[in-house]
Amino acid sequence: MIYQSGDEFRASPRKRVMLFGMSGLGKTYLAGMLRAAGGWFHYSVDYRIGTRYMNEYIADNFKREAMKVPLLRELLMTDSVYISSNITFDNLAPLSTYLGKPGDPAKGGVAFAEYQRRQLQHHDAEIAAMLDTTRFIDRAEDIYGYRNFVCDTSGSICEVVNAVDANDPVMQELSQHLLIVWIKGSDAHKAELARRFDRAPKPMYYRPDFLCELWAEFVRGKPEAQIDPDAFLRFGFARLLDQRQPRYAAMAEWGVTVTAEEVAQVQDAAGFDHLIATALDRKITAA
Repeated sequence: MIYQSGDEFRASPRKRVMLFGMSGLGKTYLAGMLRAAGGWFHYSVDYRIGTRYMNEYIADNFKREAMKVPLLRELLMTDSVYISSNITFDNLAPLSTYLGKPGDPAKGGVAFAEYQRRQLQHHDAEIAAMLDTTRFIDRAEDIYGYRNFVCDTSGSICEVVNAVDANDPVMQELSQHLLIVWIKGSDAHKAELARRFDRAPKPMYYRPDFLCELWAEFVRGKPEAQIDPDAFLRFGFARLLDQRQPRYAAMAEWGVTVTAEEVAQVQDAAGFDHLIATALDRKITAA
């Protein structure tokens, strides 16, 4: 770890932290709070994915749909309109919409083969965005004067790294430049996330082998056009949370762990410093 004690973290003129864990437990809350307080650069991995690595895929998908409308087709063909996504830190809908969900096209689904292709694009984009972190640490200080840096990761980071491999290139790079912090949820948090997801299913990233396993189990030989996309997403979500937990735990061995309850108590930058310092001292004491 780049900080060996809570006191070292508190005293450091350059605080560099990477937050990871299930979506909805406070990563973006903490990062946004630090950004708003001043003195911290907020690097959003999802934002980087959507604006740098998948921007063309997203915009082309919009254009593909627009070409089905005669008026818009004519305007596009004459360069009379411009179509692009408007991703923000707080609105990643264009990225989610492009990632999509497999099944009945009448219900917003895409062919499973196309879904797999987009999943692979996201996999490559997420790795690239994570590896960009070091460059953004330097860029944030060189251009904007930010010495403190918080990396707000995607919930799927555990799917694209192999934290049990001491030589994993992404984990090696990240751990050399940031303190890795797991925001750990309880069973109650997991149940609440599942309830939220059931109300409004959203596209997710799955490891290829796990995705194929889920799809085969859910479809059971039925034609793709008969598959309800949202029903498939609901079917896979709880299973996805369960299989991610040990992967998150393996990542946490590279850094420290805080609980979602502790995160909920943080109100300002000083509270964040206390949160991280306490987690560092807790790990050192346990060792």
